[in-house]
Amino acid sequence: MAKNKTVETKDSVAAFLLKIKDEKRRNDFSAILNLVTKNTGIEPKMWGTAIVGFGSYHYKYESGREGDATLFGMASRANSITLYIGSEFEKREELLSKLGKHKADGGCIHIQKLEDIDETVLIKMVKNCITYRKKQHAC
Repeated sequence: MAKNKTVETKDSVAAFLLKIKDEKRRNDFSAILNLVTKNTGIEPKMWGTAIVGFGSYHYKYESGREGDATLFGMASRANSITLYIGSEFEKREELLSKLGKHKADGGCIHIQKLEDIDETVLIKMVKNCITYRKKQHAC
């Protein structure tokens, strides 16, 4: 069975931040990173070469495939900051409607800049996502 490509690494989150060429994107990404760390108490770690993750859980599908994934993750992509927040958690749709300017795609939320969104709503979403995944996977 194939192994996951995106796994937790020992790479430096600070070094990753320096690789984000656009200064505005780097500053926004860093601000979100700090907000999530402050509000969850979870230290960020690199997952693969481009995802910053917070915490982890182990999953196992009926097919037998299993692995580890981050409770909440984020990445700086070419056109947005992508938040890997999941498609199921308490009050997801209600909170999305209050988040501000974003695009939702399955379990991802794409934002252009931090000032486009409500930080309080974002933190509530992150906390709800983490709580849901911990319950779902008995973490």
